[in-house]
Order: sequence, then C-alpha cells, then structure tokens
Amino acid sequence: MATSKFITFEGGEGAGKSTQAKLLAARLTALGYEVVLTREPGGAPLAERIRALVLEQAPAAPVAECLLFAAARAEHVAVTIAPALGRGAFVICDRFIDSTRVYQGTLGGVDRELIAAIERTTVAPHWPALTLMLDLPPQTGLARAVARGATNRFEGHNAAWHQRLRDGFAALAVAEPERIRVIEAARPVEAVAVDIWAAVAARFDLSGPV
Repeated sequence: MATSKFITFEGGEGAGKSTQAKLLAARLTALGYEVVLTREPGGAPLAERIRALVLEQAPAAPVAECLLFAAARAEHVAVTIAPALGRGAFVICDRFIDSTRVYQGTLGGVDRELIAAIERTTVAPHWPALTLMLDLPPQTGLARAVARGATNRFEGHNAAWHQRLRDGFAALAVAEPERIRVIEAARPVEAVAVDIWAAVAARFDLSGPV
C-alpha cells in the first residue's frame, strides 16, 4: 500500500485526463476522503499566471519553456500539493512531471539530466505514488480535442509529432512500471473509470472501511 496519496494523470491530447480525474475525485470524496483536485501547469495563483503565458506563446528556446513549467511546479508543490499531502488528503493532479519529461524532454530536446536535477529541487520528496497514463491513438485524441472546441498550441502539431508524444509516454511506462499504470483510453468513459478505480483501490488498499 502506498503511503503518499498523490495520484497523477498523464497522456496525450484529448485522452480524457481531466474527465477521469474529476470522476476519481468525486468517487473518493463520496467515500469520505479529503480530495484536492488540481492541474498543471497551474494549481496555485502564481502558477496559473505562468500557465496562461506558456500556453499562449511558445518560448523560442525549449529550455526556457522547461524552466517556466518548473517555476510553476515549484509554486504548485509549495502552495497546494505539499500542504494537502501533509494533512493526509488525496491529491489528484491533471499532468505533472511526466509531461515535462515528454513534452520538453523527448520532444523539445531538453537534457534529461537537467530535467532530473530540476525535479529533485522542485518536487522531492513529493513524488506521485501512482500515475495513471491514459493511452489512445493520436488521431482519436485530436478528434476529441477538436470536438470539445478548446484547443491549445500543443494540439496544433502534426500527426507525427503526436505519435512521438505517445511513444514518449509509453517509454516512461516501461521504465517505471511500479508507479505508472497504462489505461487504454479509447473506450467509453465508464469503462475507463472502472479500470482507473481498480488501479487506485489496489495501490491504496481501499477495499476496507474508510
């Protein structure tokens, strides 16, 4: 059983991360747990301001983008995540370190050792206990993103870029199988939620009383 109640959702565009994070938060809340539902970039007032900046305009240097996300994450951890975990709440975060590893690392070419060093400074010791990686074909995710009418600059890349994105997340899942659980996300919302709950219940031993 995990001791830290920190759960993150990861995956490509349109995978259903926000929807599933909300469903999981609602289920845990109904069971009587305190739940903090948050997101990245963002999750704290200053971090939300950084979010607006980086989603609107891409910095010329990928490392600059990485550092902006790192600044937002450091604030997020200090203001929102660490206090909630400290009082025993579940924290459910829509994107976290793995998005930086893939978007800025795999796709942006930022040195992996630099990313790891930044993580040790901005995240440790508040690592996710469980990461739910929602996987689906890029074309399916992009179609969903277009249908919901809320696209960002990342969704505007071509199909090859989004396939590299998917491959990057898949590689992380292979590298860290104890933390990362891959969930097949090209199914109905309810079916995906069932698998997510099974993974969460097993990791946090939620079969017994609250």
